Amino acid sequence: MSQGKMAILAKDTAIYGISSIVGRFINYLLVPLHTWFIDPKSGGYGIVTEMYAWMALLFVLLTFGMETTFFRFAGKEGENEQMVYSTTLRLVGMVGLIFLVLVFSFIGPIAGLLGYSTHPEYVKCFAIIVALDAFQAILFSRLRQQHRPVKFMILKLSFIFLNVLLNVFIFWLMPKMFGSFPGLENIYVKYNYGVGLIFFANLFCTFIVSFGFIKEIKGIFYGFDRQLARRMLSYALPLLLLGLVGILNQVFDKIAFKHILDDKEYAQVQLGIYGACCKIAMILALLTQAFRYAYEPLVFGGSKDKNSSETLAMGMKFFIIFGLLAYLAVMFYLPILKYLITNRNYWSGLGVVPIVMMAELFMGIYFNLSFWYKLKDNTWWGALMSGIGAVVMISINILFVPRFGYMASAWGGFAGYGTCMLLSYFIGQKKNPVNYPLREIGGYILLAALLYIVYLICRPLPTWLSLTINTVLLLLYVAYIIKKDVPLSSLPLVGRYFRK
Repeated sequence: MSQGKMAILAKDTAIYGISSIVGRFINYLLVPLHTWFIDPKSGGYGIVTEMYAWMALLFVLLTFGMETTFFRFAGKEGENEQMVYSTTLRLVGMVGLIFLVLVFSFIGPIAGLLGYSTHPEYVKCFAIIVALDAFQAILFSRLRQQHRPVKFMILKLSFIFLNVLLNVFIFWLMPKMFGSFPGLENIYVKYNYGVGLIFFANLFCTFIVSFGFIKEIKGIFYGFDRQLARRMLSYALPLLLLGLVGILNQVFDKIAFKHILDDKEYAQVQLGIYGACCKIAMILALLTQAFRYAYEPLVFGGSKDKNSSETLAMGMKFFIIFGLLAYLAVMFYLPILKYLITNRNYWSGLGVVPIVMMAELFMGIYFNLSFWYKLKDNTWWGALMSGIGAVVMISINILFVPRFGYMASAWGGFAGYGTCMLLSYFIGQKKNPVNYPLREIGGYILLAALLYIVYLICRPLPTWLSLTINTVLLLLYVAYIIKKDVPLSSLPLVGRYFRK
């Protein structure tokens, strides 16, 4: 990887990472807020977990692989970049409108099928949110493609700040106003003691952020190329299947959980506990997301470069290095991080955290391994491998959730993503060999495994002592990174103080 590309990747990843980390941290403030005010026995957090799982699935359907397709065609020689962008916007916008018409036309049966016949407005609300999110996904992709991470960050953080403020109002300020405004209490009770209002707050914030894209939305008027659209859809269809089975690996357990167990009320409670604890494990998803935002346009934009294989190899190496760092940091400081979940009744589910986090790491590695078929336009391979992984995950959930509950869901994700990762590596090395630095990567994996074993041995010690030991262990890993691959002199801003 050239120094110039490395600098772009580092700068963009840093900005995307800051926006993702800061944004997710602010968003994490909702976890203690929701777990404090929503009793796990009510099953309210289970409703939140399930509805957002459905939204994630529908988002993949409504974007139907067009984010990656946009990058692929915008970076192709001979393609009109502006026409690619305009055509993409129109395709995604049209699908979103068709989706909304269908949902609103059949709202009764849909709400009943989902188990929300008493609250069809929840389904309507989420339908609008996911349609807007899908359209905005292309607008955000345009910012990434133009290497405009600052505006990207501002819009992402604006949404999160506003959403958090509205949630604070719903659960903290609103109950204090019942005496002065009696009607508010009726609204609060009507919508599951504030749970339903979370969804309307999300809708409002999504709508407001749309105004930040006025300049980018104007690109839709450039035109529509039918021949280009056909070629893009042909490329995107396998990606849609890939995305569907991929998201099923993430949300099937949350969508199907209450349908697998006979006791629906108990299932809703358990789902809430599982969903709350999974929030802690999502820290690794931050790294994957930030890396993806910076890495995709860089790889697709330089797909003709002779050094693209080296770019993939180095990208994989550094993702694993910092992915393991994130894993160790979360596990070592879990005795502190668990307090993000303010209600101790949710803590019974903390055992899923290391399993779900490892599944997230597998998913990130799988993402990095996926470029071989995307660059060669062989996206059907991705659909096949993800499909096999989804079958593994779904089978484990159906067979073992009735007996082991949400622990089986966690292991299902682990096995599903692990399968995808291994298949992509071995098939990819035959179809498009990349000289990954396996020895160097193996050194980091071995070190992380040894440090984790020490952590497990020291876990029964008093909390203050185990945290002290864990800090030393984490510093050892960081010192190894500095010694082997990231010398202090190479760091931005502070690097000059370490140069001889």
